[in-house]
Amino acid sequence: MTTTLDAPAPAAPQPRHRAAGRLTWLLKQRETGIAVAFVALLVVTTAVNPNFLFSTDGWRDLTLTPAILVCLAIGQAMVIVTRNVDLSVGSTLGLTAYLAGRLFLDTGLPVIVVVLIAVAAGAVLGLVNGVLVAFAKVPALVITLGTLYVYRGIMLEWAGSDRINASDIPPGLLDFGTGSFLFIPNLAWISFALLAVAVYLMRSTRVGREFYAIGSDPDAATLYGLRDKRRVLQAFATSGALAGLAGILYVSRYGTISSGVGQGIELEAVGAAVVGGVAIFGGSGTVLGAALGAYLLTTINRALPVLGIPDFWQQAVVGALIIGAIVLDRYFARRQHDKLLAEREES
Repeated sequence: MTTTLDAPAPAAPQPRHRAAGRLTWLLKQRETGIAVAFVALLVVTTAVNPNFLFSTDGWRDLTLTPAILVCLAIGQAMVIVTRNVDLSVGSTLGLTAYLAGRLFLDTGLPVIVVVLIAVAAGAVLGLVNGVLVAFAKVPALVITLGTLYVYRGIMLEWAGSDRINASDIPPGLLDFGTGSFLFIPNLAWISFALLAVAVYLMRSTRVGREFYAIGSDPDAATLYGLRDKRRVLQAFATSGALAGLAGILYVSRYGTISSGVGQGIELEAVGAAVVGGVAIFGGSGTVLGAALGAYLLTTINRALPVLGIPDFWQQAVVGALIIGAIVLDRYFARRQHDKLLAEREES
């Protein structure tokens, strides 16, 4: 008679080891470095001037100012992940903001209808970019640089020297843009909600996974049968729609709309995504990192004058952060490539 003994079950990881593993994972995330830099900047600036954070206006500016840029950075991150870029979001923001203002002034449509029209108009403008990139096979940098000027030219021709004032905007929308809930501005809540949806989309849906696959290796994605053109169209349309929504947020916060609205903010959106860890060559990065990058950049612009640093150095610091992020991205990408090669040779 023989007896068999069951193989002992593998020991479950001890709670201390699990906690250490999670801490190690957290420290390796690019978003952690951005969050630490943001908190360090807050601490240093608040130590110099406590009103920077511990005052009604300071807290309000900290949470409200990045809201519009966060919307643009989320869309920009989605586009960059697919190995493209959208330089037209600033012009799209300005054009949809002016469109919304004209609709309020000329038609008297309800606010919700104007919001939907502005978002839809932004999506169409983004879709134009996507069609030209996906089907004409022209680099997104060239296409969106061209549409940046085309959309801005339409805006200048339409608006001219005209200006829409706060008195032309429905009071309810202005009140919403300046209001808050639980000590956090309403516009910031909107950016948080958008961020939550975008994080779920990029992490947990097939669309998000295919964005990363297309950006990592477009040729392999095509051979694998992924619908790369459709995904590129979706990424650009989403970026345009978010720029349209950002135009509405601009109207609700500032009330005044001129032909110069949104000029230059496209570079801030690209900078926020890159500083936040989104690889400029596609395939990696998160929308959460892009949002943190938006908070870091806008807070730097507010903090450096408090620290007594001249305007020139403010721009130089932002530029240095973008260059440093790209260099780090290339370093880690090269390191990962070498690691994979070494593992393949060993096997």
